[in-house]
Amino acid sequence: MTELKLFNSLTRELQPFEPIHDGEARVYTCGPTVYNYQHIGNMRAYIFADTLGRALSFKGYKLTHVINITDVGHLTSDADEGDDKMEKAAAAQGKSAWDIAAFYQADFEADLARLNIRKPAHPKATEYVEAMIEWGQSIADKHCYELGSGLYFDVSTVPDYGRLARAVTDEGEGRIDEVEGKRNAADFAIWRKTPPGETRQMEWDSPWGKGAPGWHLECSVMSKELLGHPFDIHTGGIDHREIHHPNEIAQNQAHGNCDHSGAKIWMHNNFLIDRGGKMSKSDGEFLRLQLLVDRGFHPLAYRMLCLQAHYRSELEFSWENLQAAFTRLKRLVMGVEKLPKSDDEFEVYEFYEAMESYKKMWQSKVAEPLKDFESAIFDDLNTPIALTALERAIATKKVDNEIMVQAVEAMDSVLGLGLLSLSRTDLRIRPKDAQITEEEIEAQLAARKEARSNKDFETSDRIRDDLISKGVDVMDGDPLGWDWKLDI
Repeated sequence: MTELKLFNSLTRELQPFEPIHDGEARVYTCGPTVYNYQHIGNMRAYIFADTLGRALSFKGYKLTHVINITDVGHLTSDADEGDDKMEKAAAAQGKSAWDIAAFYQADFEADLARLNIRKPAHPKATEYVEAMIEWGQSIADKHCYELGSGLYFDVSTVPDYGRLARAVTDEGEGRIDEVEGKRNAADFAIWRKTPPGETRQMEWDSPWGKGAPGWHLECSVMSKELLGHPFDIHTGGIDHREIHHPNEIAQNQAHGNCDHSGAKIWMHNNFLIDRGGKMSKSDGEFLRLQLLVDRGFHPLAYRMLCLQAHYRSELEFSWENLQAAFTRLKRLVMGVEKLPKSDDEFEVYEFYEAMESYKKMWQSKVAEPLKDFESAIFDDLNTPIALTALERAIATKKVDNEIMVQAVEAMDSVLGLGLLSLSRTDLRIRPKDAQITEEEIEAQLAARKEARSNKDFETSDRIRDDLISKGVDVMDGDPLGWDWKLDI
């Protein structure tokens, strides 16, 4: 069977996946800070992590996947500066921090569902504060020091701090400058005390005073509690590779439960680049999934856009690129629309140990694209190549319907596009500012059809042009008849 190889950010090399526990794969993904909506750049990380999880299931592993919910402790700067994001959002919206967290967690989970991301465990940081305090106590004497603002981790007390980010000079010293109060600029908060005279909505008693845990601590504690240390794979955005994940590794080393980093493999997806500059949340307006839907795009068009690029490459977002991905998704859906539908989620699949009916695929005309698909996915999740293999399989002629369904089901179990449950009609999303209803479109198309049958081409063209002006693309000869065509 083809070996699954993954890129480990710690070593900057591809390595075979060898599970710590036989037949199991345990994955931890840094989750969102639920103080606001998630922008589509954030969501790329979860599409990547879901694709990884699906590939592990495809390989036959029993998957345990955790995405934590940060509902306390994350400051407005990743480097332990600024206000707590939850407290700041609560003050701005006149709500409790708990209500803010619940609202935006629900929105995040709804976006996961719309992107066909399989639901992992979603533990909240506030559920593990006592465990965080115990962790802090266990490392405080040897690795921490106390300032008026809280308990800080001294990064010089662990070997090779920052090796994940490669933030180390040839002399072996981190690129840091002294900062007033901290021993090292890279030192980070384990516990942040509530400032004198203030009362926080989220605060707990601790040996270092009333306050809240530092952001980095939660992932070390929650991954150990839920997956055990060491576990198989830790994922996140490439921005986490520079500060958050090195700090996790330092905490894990200090705690003494693992000699390396907590996770055997660390994986990071690259940035989604928006030349328009609206990816950030800081200016109050940013690109999120609902905005794409408001423009008439099915959410899975964005999943397709992400799959078209390798997870370790930068991906540029533009409306034109999204439209091209949406068109590609429609063509795939059209290619399988006549096949029998499936309501089952295909989770575990091993080509060479499958049921006899699945083995028939390897004696059919789709065997070659299936082999190419498998090779691409097991080569560090090469989804661009895997997509072309899927398209080749669907385009293969004279293949038994049952075999084709099984082939599409197997490949889509990794890609997660829902091809056997979607129809072209499902993909027809009415733009929020559309100037015409679907009923009016159908009525005008009926009038146009009658005009064409009467050879009244002037009326026919006028109706077509009117529909186009309102965002409707008339497609003569297409059984669906029409589609939204956005002016982008």
